[in-house]
Amino acid sequence: MKRVTLSDTQASTNPPQIPGEYWLDDACILDMDYFVKTLSGIKAKGVRPDLVGSIIAHYASKWVPELSESPNIVSNSTESNASPESATTSWRKKKFFIETLVGILPPENDAISCNFLFKLLRVANKVGVDISYIEELESRASWRLEEASLMDIMMPSFNHTCGTLLDFELVLRLVKRFVALDESVKGSSALIKVAKVIDSYLAEVALDLKLSLEDFIELAGVLPPHARAIDDGLYRAIDTYLKVHSGVPKQERKLLCRLIDSRKLSPEASLHASQNERLPLRAVVQVLFSEQNKINHKLESSGSLVVRSPSQMGFELSARCHSKREVTVQNMEIKRLKEDVLRLQNQMIALQGQLEKLVEKKRGFFRWKKLLLISGSVAVNDGARSESIGNNREFEEVGFGRHTPLAKEKPKTKVPNSRTSRRWRKSLS
Repeated sequence: MKRVTLSDTQASTNPPQIPGEYWLDDACILDMDYFVKTLSGIKAKGVRPDLVGSIIAHYASKWVPELSESPNIVSNSTESNASPESATTSWRKKKFFIETLVGILPPENDAISCNFLFKLLRVANKVGVDISYIEELESRASWRLEEASLMDIMMPSFNHTCGTLLDFELVLRLVKRFVALDESVKGSSALIKVAKVIDSYLAEVALDLKLSLEDFIELAGVLPPHARAIDDGLYRAIDTYLKVHSGVPKQERKLLCRLIDSRKLSPEASLHASQNERLPLRAVVQVLFSEQNKINHKLESSGSLVVRSPSQMGFELSARCHSKREVTVQNMEIKRLKEDVLRLQNQMIALQGQLEKLVEKKRGFFRWKKLLLISGSVAVNDGARSESIGNNREFEEVGFGRHTPLAKEKPKTKVPNSRTSRRWRKSLS
């Protein structure tokens, strides 16, 4: 292969637009210093940044197999060395190589592919390069986060202090950097793409038993509410977390469910949530209310009547007349929506009944306790009252020889005997 020199690059003002592997020869690949000098001459000539990036990617794949897009590429360093190197020597070479590679990257953020950038970040964390190079790669990766896939951000944790299997803290830093970017850089479409990838990542990392609830809530709440057009992915991640972490208390379950906007759930997700026993009762009721409002809105929009003049009605009827089949389909759709409304109302009534039973059960304990206290006080008062009445009776009977009746009694009038009165009259006569 012909060696590329600075004089060759200066011979033509427009460099050939060819892949990166044709710019290098074996000597350039084996000697890193020579590669850096050659690349500097290529940059000085005014070669496009994306072509420079392809040259760097091809050069890196020769030294580090983890950076190659095709798995068949074998490391050139292992082929050239007859005697196997120690693990420490190989680690030092990789560290020096990655740090040198980061230092010669083009300043343009889109000069290298997103896949190569995240692979470079993964290897840099693996070999433990200096923190300044890590921050440089994370800054570049945050700019390209909307192009990243789920496999790109699923990086294993090489830090022993991190409890999770995946590098959760790295993804959290990338998302925070992306959110902090200028609005001109990240648009609404970019936010939606990042939200979909992060929701998928949350569903994967939720399987880790060592993931704390605070970390899960922090990553799920970093993105603004308008980043998610639909909350099905977030609901799936929360449901997975609650399924794996079955010991989450009720109050923390409520904190998780506050992240979900029930108005953004699809009908399938709402149906699953209404039957999900892992969710708090209040969250289920909110989902049912949202579905009822959606159905009512559809019914109002489909059955709304607008008063029109006869001329307008005649013009509209002449413009378009509904066929009998269309009217039948609309009636069936309205009937189905009414049945859904009735079914949701029945479910709501049943849930409200269960909620009232739970409330009554909680109040029942305090009610019986109050009744016991009242009955005890009544018994004490009755005993004291009966004792006082007995004392009064003793006082009335034994007192001053008098008997004071407790109640006024009417004096009994003695009815004279008729026979006695007649005898008395006869004796007087």
